[in-house]
Amino acid sequence: MTKLTELQNTTNLIYGAVATIGITLFGKYWFLFLGFLAANVVDYVTGYIKAKYYLKNESSNEGAKGIFKKVWYWIVICIAFFISAVFNDMGSMLGIDLSFVFLFGYFTLATYVINELRSILENIVQMGANVPGFLIKGLEIVNKKVDDITNSSIEDK
Repeated sequence: MTKLTELQNTTNLIYGAVATIGITLFGKYWFLFLGFLAANVVDYVTGYIKAKYYLKNESSNEGAKGIFKKVWYWIVICIAFFISAVFNDMGSMLGIDLSFVFLFGYFTLATYVINELRSILENIVQMGANVPGFLIKGLEIVNKKVDDITNSSIEDK
């Protein structure tokens, strides 16, 4: 076997293992959770770099607060998906259509993904990078759309 073939086989094996674990833990949309985790890491790193090298006010206390905040995000997401599953099952048992609650978890995840991406862009802007305005404005619009859909779904039920 050539080195390239070995590298391809190893890459495929690693991706297959990650995908299998992701699907087992998070379902077929596991990549959304992986994307959120990646956004958590990038947001933390950009916040750290901004604080240490640009604002010159690095604080382990603030860093710990940031980590705890991200852990709480994950807990809220778990709670939202738990609520979705419980109420969907209870609705089925009682003969009530509560299928719309299935979206609670995904709306919560979407809100936090948008929040993380906005935070990353804000960190980058504060470090002096020129970020296209449509990215920041676009995330604001997406956030408003998610809120509007969530509010209208709740009001319709």
